Amino acid sequence: MTIDTEKEALRKDAQVRRAHLKHEMPEAGLRMAEYFLNSIPLPANAVVSAYSAIGDEADPAPLVAALRLRGHPVALPRVVGRGQPLSLHLHGHGQALVKGGYGLSEPDADWPLAIPAVLIVPLLAFDATGHRLGYGAGYYDRTLTLLRTRHPVIAVGFAYSGQEVGEVPHHDGDEKLDWVVTELFARKFVI
Repeated sequence: MTIDTEKEALRKDAQVRRAHLKHEMPEAGLRMAEYFLNSIPLPANAVVSAYSAIGDEADPAPLVAALRLRGHPVALPRVVGRGQPLSLHLHGHGQALVKGGYGLSEPDADWPLAIPAVLIVPLLAFDATGHRLGYGAGYYDRTLTLLRTRHPVIAVGFAYSGQEVGEVPHHDGDEKLDWVVTELFARKFVI
């Protein structure tokens, strides 16, 4: 079995598991926000890039609200095109997102670009070594690769604790997480 075949099999299982977890823990985002804020060191005014949750993704909205109250600018991703890194744009409080590719709500292309100190990423599964399983298009891997060649950035997976698996199959080009934050813990990985 190839790594790609293993990833696809894990994706199917992880999607079912995550949907169940979302249903069982509707308030998990509040606890995740607390763990993030109490565990991850953020320099004053550091830009944090989050995401607008879709489907059964762990929702960072409570964290985004808390970050704004603490004076942190927030950025959101925009899909530029297949095979390219995400474009990260500053998102002002109350600023309406636009309909983007793949039916996503995202920033408009003319919003100011952001250089985040922290990139919060959605995922389907993660393991104890910091590997994450995404949706398979590689957008966050390419984005992290680009950001990490330019400046230090902390990659934080946002997930339910039940999304942890024994091992996430991975290629050499798959970017690892620095942290994962769940409703039960915040864990730092050694990269």
